[in-house]
Amino acid sequence: MRISSQIVVSAISRQIARIKVPFASAAILASSLAFHGYADDTDWAQWRGPARDGRAAPQSLLKSWPETGPKLLWSTKATGLGYSAVSVSNGRLYTLGQRGAECVAICLDAKTGNEIWAQRIDRGTEKGDYLTEWGGGPRSSPTIDGDHLYCLSDLGELACLKTGDGSKVWSVNLVKDLGGKIPQWGYSESILIDGDRAVCTPGGDNFMVAFNKKTGDRVYTSKGFTDGAQYVSIMKTSVSGIPIYITAAKPGLVAFHAETGELQFKSPTTGNGVAVIPTPVIAGSDVYHSSAYKAGNTLLSLTANNGKVEMKEVYHFDRESMQNHHGGYVLDNGVIYGFTNELRGSWLAQDLKTGANLWTKKVGGARSGSIALADGMLYCYDDSDGTLYLVKPSKEGWEEAGKVKLPEQTSTDRGRGAIWAHPVIANQKLFIRDQELIYAYDIAK
Repeated sequence: MRISSQIVVSAISRQIARIKVPFASAAILASSLAFHGYADDTDWAQWRGPARDGRAAPQSLLKSWPETGPKLLWSTKATGLGYSAVSVSNGRLYTLGQRGAECVAICLDAKTGNEIWAQRIDRGTEKGDYLTEWGGGPRSSPTIDGDHLYCLSDLGELACLKTGDGSKVWSVNLVKDLGGKIPQWGYSESILIDGDRAVCTPGGDNFMVAFNKKTGDRVYTSKGFTDGAQYVSIMKTSVSGIPIYITAAKPGLVAFHAETGELQFKSPTTGNGVAVIPTPVIAGSDVYHSSAYKAGNTLLSLTANNGKVEMKEVYHFDRESMQNHHGGYVLDNGVIYGFTNELRGSWLAQDLKTGANLWTKKVGGARSGSIALADGMLYCYDDSDGTLYLVKPSKEGWEEAGKVKLPEQTSTDRGRGAIWAHPVIANQKLFIRDQELIYAYDIAK
C-alpha cells in the first residue's frame, strides 16, 4: 500500500507540534522530508536494494501469479548492451548500457519506460579490453543518493552525475588516476555511498578508496592489502561500535576500518584463483559469503578486541553445498536461498547457523540464477531461458507460486554469456533485464 505525501506531511507536522517547533520551521521541515521521499519509500536505489542484501523495501505484492504471469506494463529495446541491473528512485529508473562506441548512463520514467536522458560516461568496450567472450558492456548498478547518481563503467570510469538531467559533476578513472587494473571480466562492483563518502575498489596499491562524494577528492586509501580488484560490492557493518567495510578478492574476504582504512582481518576460505563475485550478507555479528570455482561458503563470527575487529570461522563447506557464481543469495528467517553450481546446478536452501542443506531444486536449464526477496516471496531468475519463478520461502522445499518468461530475449550476440542482470522489485513493480531489453511488470496486490 502506497502512502501519500499529504498523509506523511500531516503526521510529521503533528510530531513537530508536540515539540513546539515554530510554525514556519515546521512547515519547511515537513515539506523537505516529504520531498526527499520519506513518504513513499519503496525504491530500490542501489545494488541489491535498500540494504544491499537482495531484499526489497516493504510493499504489498501478489503472493501468487496467474498462469500467464503478472501483467506487462511496458518494455524497451533501447537500453544498450551490458549486464547492469537497474536502480529505481523517485519514479525514475537508472541503468548503464553500451550504445555503439559509448558507455552511457540512462534514465527512464519508471512508470512508462520512456527515456528522460542519457549521458556518456566512458568509451564503449572493445575486443581486447578484457575477456569479452562472455559479452562486453557495463556490469555495475548505479547508486542513487539524493539528487546524485554514482556509476562505474566496466573500464573503470567512476562518474557522479545529477539525477535531474545527467550532467556530470565529477569523474575519476580507477586505472589512469589510481593505478588499478581492469579485472578479467571488467569492473563490476556497485559504488557504496556512506555518509559523505563514495567507496569502491580500484585494486592494487589503492585496493579500496574512499572519495568525497561531492567533489571526487580522495579521503583515504585502505592499508595492509594490495591485491587486484574482483567483482564484489562493499558492505558496511559495525562490531561493538567499530565501523568496518567488508569486501572480497581472490585471497578471500577482507575487512577495513571504515574511518581509517586500516586492515581488520582476512579470511581465505571463499577466495579462489578465477573470480570472486557475490556480495557478502551481514547477519548481526555474523558474515556469510560464498563464491564458485570450488570455494564454497563460509560463516564468520565477528568480535571486537582492543579496538580492532577479529573473525572466527563458524563453518566452511566446499562440496555439495552453496557455490554461488554471481547470482547472489538472500537471507530470510535464518535460511540462505540462492543458486549453487554444485549439485548439478540447483536452487538451494541452507541453514545459516549450521550450513546444513535443507533442500535443493533443479528447475529449467539454468547454469546460474539470480535472486531477490520482496514481501515474503523469492524471485528466482533463470539465466538460460529467462524464466523468473515466484517462490515461497520454506525450510521444507521449493513452493512455486507462479512464473513469467521473457517475451523475447536479446538478439545480440552475448558470446558465452547468459541472462545475468539481477531482478529488481520497486514501487510494486518487477523489473527484469536481458542486455538491451527491460521489462516492467505490475505485481501490486
